[in-house]
Amino acid sequence: MNNKSWLMLRPSAFVKISPTKRNPTPHLLLLLIFISLLFSAPWILLTLSQGKYDSVISVEKPLPTPDCATWNHTRICPKIQATFSQRSGSECPDYFRWIHEDLRHWRSTGITEKMVAEARRTAHFRITILGGKMYVEKFEEAFQSRGSFTLWGFAQLMRRYGGKLPDLELMFDCNDRPVVEAEQYEAEGSIPPPLFKYCADNRTVDIVFPDWSFWGWTEVNIKPWGVFVKEMKQEMEKLKWEDRVPYAYWKGNPKVSKQRYQLMKCNLTNQTDWNARLYSLDWEEESRGGFKHTNLANQCTHRYKIYAEGWGWSVSEKYILACNSPTLLIKSRWHDFFSRGLIPQRHYWPIRDAQKCSSIKFAVEYGNNHTAEAKEIGEAGSHFAHEALKMENVYDYMFHLLNEYAKLFKYKPKIPPSATELCSELLACPAHGKLREFMEETIEKSPSDMPPCKMPPPFKPRELGDFARAKMEAMNEVEAWEDEYGRKQYKRSIQETM
Repeated sequence: MNNKSWLMLRPSAFVKISPTKRNPTPHLLLLLIFISLLFSAPWILLTLSQGKYDSVISVEKPLPTPDCATWNHTRICPKIQATFSQRSGSECPDYFRWIHEDLRHWRSTGITEKMVAEARRTAHFRITILGGKMYVEKFEEAFQSRGSFTLWGFAQLMRRYGGKLPDLELMFDCNDRPVVEAEQYEAEGSIPPPLFKYCADNRTVDIVFPDWSFWGWTEVNIKPWGVFVKEMKQEMEKLKWEDRVPYAYWKGNPKVSKQRYQLMKCNLTNQTDWNARLYSLDWEEESRGGFKHTNLANQCTHRYKIYAEGWGWSVSEKYILACNSPTLLIKSRWHDFFSRGLIPQRHYWPIRDAQKCSSIKFAVEYGNNHTAEAKEIGEAGSHFAHEALKMENVYDYMFHLLNEYAKLFKYKPKIPPSATELCSELLACPAHGKLREFMEETIEKSPSDMPPCKMPPPFKPRELGDFARAKMEAMNEVEAWEDEYGRKQYKRSIQETM
C-alpha cells in the first residue's frame, strides 16, 4: 500500500439512526455523515507511508494521555498541531522584556553552527526542533531529576504550541551556576557560545530558562508549581496575615552557601533577638522521615519570609513570594528568568548581605509598625508569583525565548545522528513513582487555542538605565532608614547604661 489514509473516528462520532419503516434517502445519509464529521469528537488522521505511521493530531480537547502500550510497540511520537481560534493573546508580563537583553550578545552577528557547537562543552543535552518535531541528544545525566523535568517541560511546550515552534537547536546545561563569562569574549570578533541555563549574573551571558521545579522535584518531594499554587491559596485563606507569627522565617540547607551559613547567626539566642526564626534542614534526614516537615504550602505561618540564595540562585524564591507575607530578600548575585522583574519596596523588602541580622531586625520592626505597607508588599509579591508566574506565562516565556533565539540563526539545523524524537511518551512511559505522578499532573491536556501573550518591546537604553536607577534608589532608601534606626537604637542603649 502506498500513501493510503484512513479517517478514524471515535464511536461518538457516528450517528445512531433509530429504526423506521422507511430507509433514509441517500441524500439524508450523506447529510448526517457530513454533520457527524463537522461536529464530532476530535479526530486523528493516520497516514501509512513506507511501513511507518506519522501521526497528526489536530486540535483536540483533551489530547489523549500517553498510550504507553502503543508507544512501547511503535516508538512513534504524535505530531501535535495547535490551531489558534483567536488572533492575539494578552500582554506578556513585563519581565519578558529581559529576553531581548539576554539575546543581545548575538544581535549583530547572528548565531552560527560553530557557536552552538562551542556551547557543547558543559551541556547535558541538545534540543533540536525541525519541521515541527523536537529531538533530544543526551550527553550526560544531570543531577537528580533536573534533566528529566526540564525535558518534560520542553515536551509540554510542544503539546501546547505544536507546529508553532521554529527550527532551531540549543545546548542546555543543568548545573547551578552559569559558566559563560563575559570578560572572556571582550576581544573584537569574539562571540560567546549561546548556552541555556537556569540562572546567570552580571558577569555571565548564559541564557536563562525556567528551571525543572516548575514540573516538580521528586527528590525533595516538591510538587509541581501549578499544584503547589492551588494548595497555597487554600492554606493562605486559613491564616490572615495579621494573625501570623510576627517574625521572619527561613528554613533550608545552610551548608550550600556562605550567605546561608552567615544567616544562621541571626537566629534567636538567650542574649539576642534579631526577629528571625531560622531552621536548618537536612534533606536526607527528611527523606528518611517521609518529608513530614517540608510541605512548602504549610510554611506561611509567619508574617515575613526570608530568601537566601544557595550555591547559585534558589528555586525557593517563587515559593517564598507566593506566601502573601513580605519577602525579605537578601541581596543576591544570581538571577533567574523572572527575578529581574521584581522591584524592591513593591514586591519585596531588600536586606543587606553584609549586615543581615540588623537589616532583618529593622525590616520586621518596620513592618510591624507599618502593617498596611507591609501587607501591600506581601500581597504584591504573592500576586506576582500566582499570576505573572502562572504556568501559561511560563510556557509563553519559553515560547518567546525560543522564537527570538531562532530569529538569530544563520544556518539550517540538522537532526543529530544520535538524537531521539522527544515527546511526552518518551519520558512518561518508562517513568514510575513520584516521577510518573508529577508528569501525569503536569501533562498539557490540549493544544492551546490561543496564541502566546504579546511580546513586549526591548528596553530602550534610557529605560534600562532608569529601571536600574529606580531599583537602586529604593534599596538606598531602605538602607537610609536602617541607618537612622541603628543610630537611635545606639543612643537608647547608651542612655540605658548611664
